[in-house]
Amino acid sequence: MSRLFLLVGAVLAGLAVAAGAFGAHGLEGRVSPERIETFKTGVTYQMYHALALLFVGWWTVQAPSPAATWAGACFLAGILLFSGSLYVLVLTDTPWLGAVTPFGGVAFLVGWTLVIWSVWQSSG
Repeated sequence: MSRLFLLVGAVLAGLAVAAGAFGAHGLEGRVSPERIETFKTGVTYQMYHALALLFVGWWTVQAPSPAATWAGACFLAGILLFSGSLYVLVLTDTPWLGAVTPFGGVAFLVGWTLVIWSVWQSSG
């Protein structure tokens, strides 16, 4: 599982850079400044949690635990729900998708809680 988290984390970090460039250059003049900020929020959280996936990939090698594995799954779900809903909201002008975003935020919080638990429980 660690290799998967490392691979997916690296891919999602690269995609965050591409999405950020798209948001900065491709959306200007096409959507409102508020929507661009919404898109940037999605990019920021995607990058933070792609890096968190890289950490979890490393951590699951150092101190394998179910909590660490679940943390990685939560980070991935959070990126898909939080950042993904914001991207689709901006690109399709579908405001009701904002109702999905908090579920991604909860997944992020659960993921960080599981990281804390996994580190706390480690023998090292």
